[in-house]
Amino acid sequence: MQFYTQQHKHYCGIDLHARMMYLCILDASGAVRLSRNIECTAQAFLSAVKAFRDDLVVAVECMFTWYWLADLCQREGIAFVLGHALYMRAIHGGKAKNDRIDAHKIAALLRGGMIPQAYVYPPTMRATRDLLRRRCHLMRKRAELIAHIQNTISQYNLPPFEGQIRKAHDRAKLLAHFPDPQVRNSVALDLALIDEYDALLPKLERHIRACAKEHDRKAFTLLRSIHGADLIIPLLILYEIHDIRRFPRVQEFMSYCRLVKPTRESAGKIQGHAGGKIGNAHLKWAFSELATTFLRSNPRAKALHERLKKQHGKGKALSVLAARLGRAVYYMLSRGKVFDPDKFFQH
Repeated sequence: MQFYTQQHKHYCGIDLHARMMYLCILDASGAVRLSRNIECTAQAFLSAVKAFRDDLVVAVECMFTWYWLADLCQREGIAFVLGHALYMRAIHGGKAKNDRIDAHKIAALLRGGMIPQAYVYPPTMRATRDLLRRRCHLMRKRAELIAHIQNTISQYNLPPFEGQIRKAHDRAKLLAHFPDPQVRNSVALDLALIDEYDALLPKLERHIRACAKEHDRKAFTLLRSIHGADLIIPLLILYEIHDIRRFPRVQEFMSYCRLVKPTRESAGKIQGHAGGKIGNAHLKWAFSELATTFLRSNPRAKALHERLKKQHGKGKALSVLAARLGRAVYYMLSRGKVFDPDKFFQH
């Protein structure tokens, strides 16, 4: 957890919503200089803070509408802090809750150097990152349709389908596998949606790949050098990290990727683990998937996996391998070097 500790003359806390936002501005002594509910427009915001622009810092809790405000502050030269929503929830609590109280608490945390920071993703790659996340969401929807067809086969106790549903040429014979016309209509809906996804997703992937080569061709090439990193996994890692230099240490990077389990300790005794879901869920999925694809047609990786299974058990072996790959990616991007299998396996 990183706190924003810089000192300013004026501290602005904002409880941000889709259409309205509540502003609370404190001075250096903690006195309330402004407390007002305004519309979520650039003109309304700049007009409200006009009298306090001298050494002003703005803080807002991380939620889905912060993009425009961060970009506006960057253009206007106003310091902007994005608060980590989960950590802020743990820090500021109270019996009563409304927009005015929340805005004042955010400003007070900012003034006291106790606001936990989230990363303000720059606008140059932000839209492409969101587009890639949308692609992953659509791919999961496609997988749900395939799973529904497989479950329907089991639901009616039909013999297993010989082909692979994910392949278009095998799906041509799939409808004849269901004798009931109503069940056949249900499966036909799934197949129609799968065909639409198959037409849209490859175009989307080619577009994102072209964007990645424009944004950071070197990092994309380095990530492609890992065995099993085909296309989507390097893209996901590239856009979710953005800049490896924002992680001063490999431990911080591993924690952000959810590849380590923080321990809960008191009086020298470990009482368990907590915070395993704090971090980037997309990077967690990417490295978990990379650990699986890394084993394909890779005898040295399979031998390492067998040793890890004997040492840690079958369930934890892939997690350990994913953590090792995450550590390797950090040093690859930090040093600008391709993946070195000899160095990876010698440890």
